[in-house]
Amino acid sequence: MPIFVALSTFGGVNGNLFTSARFFAMASHEGQLPEVLGMISICRCTPVPSLLLTCFMSLVMLCTSNIYALINYLSFAQWLWTGIVILGLMIMRKTRPHMHRPIRVSLICPVVFLACCVFLTVFPMIAEPVETGIGLAIMLAGLPVYLIFCYKQPKHSRLRGGLYVKITRFLQKLLEVVTP
Repeated sequence: MPIFVALSTFGGVNGNLFTSARFFAMASHEGQLPEVLGMISICRCTPVPSLLLTCFMSLVMLCTSNIYALINYLSFAQWLWTGIVILGLMIMRKTRPHMHRPIRVSLICPVVFLACCVFLTVFPMIAEPVETGIGLAIMLAGLPVYLIFCYKQPKHSRLRGGLYVKITRFLQKLLEVVTP
């Protein structure tokens, strides 16, 4: 049984690795991250720069001495943002009922899932208030950066300098990536 649990965990980590790399690529397409993170491999059509950044960040996080604190930070953040996304889905279903949706499920599914997300977010806040507070502070630290550099700014307008272009071209040649 432990082998199956380990394999299941490995599969979950693998899925998160590829999903988070796609998030970086989409944020780049929206102009919220450097353009090179949205580029894809010529051969495999995968976002190689985003995958490398995700792998690097994962390796940095593994250098922590307290792996349980890291698990608490990340699981709290993941369930908080997942709950916010589900809440947004429910709000859009109410405010835009006639919007085309390729998949439509009963409203009970998002309600139950949101309740689970609330439980998985609130319970750690009660059990480990310091660790979840630090995780929340880390997430909120990105808000001023977003408001200053991304909110209501044209895509990549602040990053069009000479050094930025040189670094982007160097990484394009090194990683063999192009803009999709």
